[in-house]
Amino acid sequence: MRQVTTPAHWRHHRVLVVEDHSAYRAMMGWQLDKLGLSHQLVENGSSAMAAIACRRFDLVISDCQMPVMDGYSLARAIRQREQDLGCERVPIIALTGNLVHDDPQRCRDAGMDAWLLKPLALESLRDMLMHWLPGAPAALCNQPPGVAALDWPTRDSLVELFGSPRVVDQMLRSLLTEAQRDTQALRHALNAQDASLTAERLHRLVGSLAFLGGAGLESRGSALISEVRAHGVAVNQRKLELFQSDLAAYLDYLRGL
Repeated sequence: MRQVTTPAHWRHHRVLVVEDHSAYRAMMGWQLDKLGLSHQLVENGSSAMAAIACRRFDLVISDCQMPVMDGYSLARAIRQREQDLGCERVPIIALTGNLVHDDPQRCRDAGMDAWLLKPLALESLRDMLMHWLPGAPAALCNQPPGVAALDWPTRDSLVELFGSPRVVDQMLRSLLTEAQRDTQALRHALNAQDASLTAERLHRLVGSLAFLGGAGLESRGSALISEVRAHGVAVNQRKLELFQSDLAAYLDYLRGL
């Protein structure tokens, strides 16, 4: 079997696997070990809820058909818990051997985000995790204060671009004021699960980023616009939250220029 590479930041993530078949549960554990992911294995939805009450997970993979508490009941219980406690939305991936009984619409209706078919190849699992696990931490987290990311503009580069320090100061004030309004409106749109308004505010923010150039967030924002328009807010919740976090770090950097 060819080597499967994974992002370095995955070592900070934890996955919960819910599967009643002991052999398949063990196989899932082996696959996650190969991918370098910390994980916990449980045999039904009731045990999963107990595990979630004790620690935070970045993603849940659950069989659909289980005794005691099946995957659909588990997904609904997790979504209700998130709503009641104001918790961050965790991706839930359905694990099924039969898309006739466990059809995609039934999975979505229960609050699941995607599904994997048994028997599960390691590469298929990795590809799914690449899409649904959180990305790397915000770009500023590991940098000293005042140090730009490689493709972020510096004050000198902006002065060279716009001609004078005075123009740069005026431009930054205007851009940051508009970005603050748009980020607040984006939060309201996300809370309301309003896909149209979310896409609209993302479009405005992407325009602000493109005005300065080279932020590295413009392409991510543009891709999110397409995904939100196609699939809605809930499916893209984690990506949107990560985008907001990285955008906030970038705007904080600009305020210091």
